[in-house]
Amino acid sequence: MTYLLALDQGTSSSRSIVFDPQGRIVALAQQELPQIYPQPGWVEHDPMEIWRTQLATAREALAKANLKAGDIKALGITNQRETTVLWNRKTGKPLHHAIVWQDRRAEPTCAQLREAGHAGLIQARTGLLIDAYFSGTKLKWLLDKVPGARAQALAGELAFGTVDSWLLWQLTGGALHATDVSNASRTMLFNVHKNDWDPELLALLDIPMALMPKVLPSSASYGQTAAGLLGGAIAIGGVAGDQQSALFGQACFKAGMAKNTYGTGCFMLMHTGTQFQTSANGLLTTSAAQVSAQPEFATEGSVFVGGAVVQWLRDGLHAIKGSAEVQSLAQSVPDSGGVMMVPAFTGLGAPYWKPQARGTITGLTRGTTVAHIARAALESIAYQSAALLLAMSRDAVAAGGAPVAELRVDGGACVNDLLMQFQADLLGIPVVRPAVTETTALGAAYLAGLSAGVYAGTDDLAGLWQAERRFVPTLDPARAAVLMQQWEHAVRQATLD
Repeated sequence: MTYLLALDQGTSSSRSIVFDPQGRIVALAQQELPQIYPQPGWVEHDPMEIWRTQLATAREALAKANLKAGDIKALGITNQRETTVLWNRKTGKPLHHAIVWQDRRAEPTCAQLREAGHAGLIQARTGLLIDAYFSGTKLKWLLDKVPGARAQALAGELAFGTVDSWLLWQLTGGALHATDVSNASRTMLFNVHKNDWDPELLALLDIPMALMPKVLPSSASYGQTAAGLLGGAIAIGGVAGDQQSALFGQACFKAGMAKNTYGTGCFMLMHTGTQFQTSANGLLTTSAAQVSAQPEFATEGSVFVGGAVVQWLRDGLHAIKGSAEVQSLAQSVPDSGGVMMVPAFTGLGAPYWKPQARGTITGLTRGTTVAHIARAALESIAYQSAALLLAMSRDAVAAGGAPVAELRVDGGACVNDLLMQFQADLLGIPVVRPAVTETTALGAAYLAGLSAGVYAGTDDLAGLWQAERRFVPTLDPARAAVLMQQWEHAVRQATLD
């Protein structure tokens, strides 16, 4: 039998999953990744810990599956995006902790770029809005602030990479400095039309080209692992940023297909095919995972607080003892009793982009119970996701396409049936949960399998995708529209200056 190994390096943990050719999980291993908070608004990881935990889980997954390196046809990598690593090419040692995607220290640089009028150029070339979220300004901070970094960079002694590049370097013993198009597209330095680094954007941030990794399609030959790491050399055949990998794992290969990942936050992507669409509705344009040199795109929206609202119910309000209790508590009432929660604990992301917004609970009466608040909290995840999908559909129609016909879902909170049904009711389209919800890792495995010849093409993968449950809308569309109007009213209340 031919197996595939996916390395899934996330923000809070490193995981490795062995899949069989049908996309079924054979073995899984996971280790927590320590978070480092040097000061408010700063978030870091130790790159050596990223590598140590990822290698350890790969070895553990192989052991659990009772497999050797020779049983693995190919390995794929998926990773937390935008997190920035700078290391020495000779020693392989990082110059500084990795600056995590959540980190806000580069905001002053972003403000300067906006004030200088560069927003239009950057969005046209990269599809992105200027924000400290992306890697480019994080890299500039490292070059400016780490003693000697800029001089070493100019001398060609340093390498920059997102987490995938760092793992590729380590896995190949320093033989390969590369990334894929989906990760490159999250740097604010990459021309997504040409699939190459943009010299003008690099100059704008004073970043030497010598730092940058080679960019390959998401499904390609990335060399082999060093033989001593996993008991033998394994071909590396796929790389994609986590959200693009999930889109691929959900078999969303055609324009108009969309997925939503319900994690700590929510990330919704809609494939737009070979068409680059600039959003008029507060969304980003990003490179989709690509199996060839042909650019493919997706529109993307992020909800900052998704499943994290359930953690807040548990740890902040002490309304529940465990996250699993939220569904039964919310179901103990027929509806939220008019209560509306906007969980803008860290501002609001797409499509609103209101960083100054703060969380609110409105519609409280003497009859309100903790169950109503729990239900409103759960429903807030669906409302925010519905706002994203409606924005995507407006963009799609404006570009001559059709509205999204169904939403494929994954991530931890997608197991909540109440939430998924309410999501379908708000959207008026089916919400479909797949048989394998580990779609981020599955996407990386599929990309590697395509490169290694396990699959003939994406039609094979579309045939493997299976629904576990379809949630069909049961709410009158007029009632759903009223609920969305009430949500937008609540958002306006949360964003008052």
